[in-house]
Amino acid sequence: MKTKNRQNKILSLLRAMQMEVQVDKLSEILGVSPLTIRRDLKELSEEKAIIRTHGGCLLAGRVALESEYHKKVATNFDLKQKIGKKAAKEINPGDVILIDDGSTTFHLATNLGNINPLIIYTNSLILVTELSRYPDIALNILGGVINQESYSVSGSITEKILENIHFDKVFMGIDALDENGKCFVKSASSARLAQIMLRSGKEKILLGDHTKVKADSGFSYGSLNDFDQWITTSGIEKKQLDLYKKMTKVSNLK
Repeated sequence: MKTKNRQNKILSLLRAMQMEVQVDKLSEILGVSPLTIRRDLKELSEEKAIIRTHGGCLLAGRVALESEYHKKVATNFDLKQKIGKKAAKEINPGDVILIDDGSTTFHLATNLGNINPLIIYTNSLILVTELSRYPDIALNILGGVINQESYSVSGSITEKILENIHFDKVFMGIDALDENGKCFVKSASSARLAQIMLRSGKEKILLGDHTKVKADSGFSYGSLNDFDQWITTSGIEKKQLDLYKKMTKVSNLK
């Protein structure tokens, strides 16, 4: 089967199944090696036709193609996967956790299938597909107004719900981190929701790779001092990293 025909077949299968499909399953169905499937998935991901997950893929679809969120999920994919794997190791069976709608926290969700039981709350609608397939994960979607761009919920209803729940661990992302350790997101409403999330957890863990440092800022919702740990990747200059380490525990992944 020619490459393009095989890739079209992969897309057809994803449309029909409407769920994540693993590389090994695609390899079995199409009668080619897992290496060949991974090359196909790399090309399809670059075309924004699919979203790569841990060991497989999801059909992107219209929302994914148009959403800035999914562009973020695909950006610095390997860095975010490293962070997601490390963050998953911080979770214990039986934990009640909150995961925000960030693109890096999506990569945490792709690594939770073997940790059970879990009770997960999130404002990310895209995590429904990723997490609802695990029978031992009790998934709770926070109510609120749907944001088509981020494919999430927010607003006063979301905030009121969060004010009445306490979580063992809260996982949050950032759009930017300044030299003083202030955490930024793109909008004022997102910053307000993030502040409430920070107040809702016993342990707060920030997920964000090194490219977030000194990036374009937005609206501040807190600082590294508000977090118990920051999981990031190598690439931060030593002087700056030493300053950050005075504010919180830093897991600097290579």
